[in-house]
Amino acid sequence: MKTEPATNPHENALREIALSYPEAYEEFPWGERAIKVRKKVFVFLGSGSESFGISVKLPVSAEAALSLPFAEPTHYGLGKSGWVTARFPAGETPPLPILRAWIEESFRAIAPKTLVAHLDGAAPAPKRAPRSTAPKVAKSPARSTATKVAAKGGASAARSTSTKPASGARSTRGATKGTSEKAKPKRA
Repeated sequence: MKTEPATNPHENALREIALSYPEAYEEFPWGERAIKVRKKVFVFLGSGSESFGISVKLPVSAEAALSLPFAEPTHYGLGKSGWVTARFPAGETPPLPILRAWIEESFRAIAPKTLVAHLDGAAPAPKRAPRSTAPKVAKSPARSTATKVAAKGGASAARSTSTKPASGARSTRGATKGTSEKAKPKRA
C-alpha cells in the first residue's frame, strides 16, 4: 500500500487535513489518491503537471459550491449524489479554508455516526478491535417463566402462573379483532 506524500504542496496540505479525521486512511484505486473511512471514500485527490483537483461529497453545500468558477459536478455519475470536484491550475493557490470545510462536510456525510459524534465532542473515538477468528460459542437457551418461578418459589408457584386457561374457560388466542374487542371490559 502506497503512503507517499503528494508532490503538489496544496494536495499534500489537504491530504494531511483529511488523514487527521478518526480512522481515515488512504488508498490508490484507479491511480487516484482516495482518503477513506471504514472502506468508504470521503475525499479524492489528484494532481498532474498542469492541474490539481479534489472531489468531495457535499450533501448540504453542493449547490453553493457549484456556483464557484472552479467547481463542477463530479464525473462518472457521482455528481448526481452530491459529489463536487474542484480543479485548480498548477501554481494557483486554492482556497484552503473552503476546501477544509468541504473535507469536513464530506467526512460527516460518509463516516458512521459514532465517528461524527467524536468530532462534536459527544463521545471518544471508538477503538475498533480486530475481528476474532475464534469460533462462536452457542448461547444457552433461555429459561421459561415457569422454570424461573419454580426455581424461586417451588413447583406450586410454577403451576399457579400457568398461561393455559382453566378447564371450561374460553381462550382468546387466535380470536379475530371483532371477538377480542367484545371480550374486553369497557372503561367508564
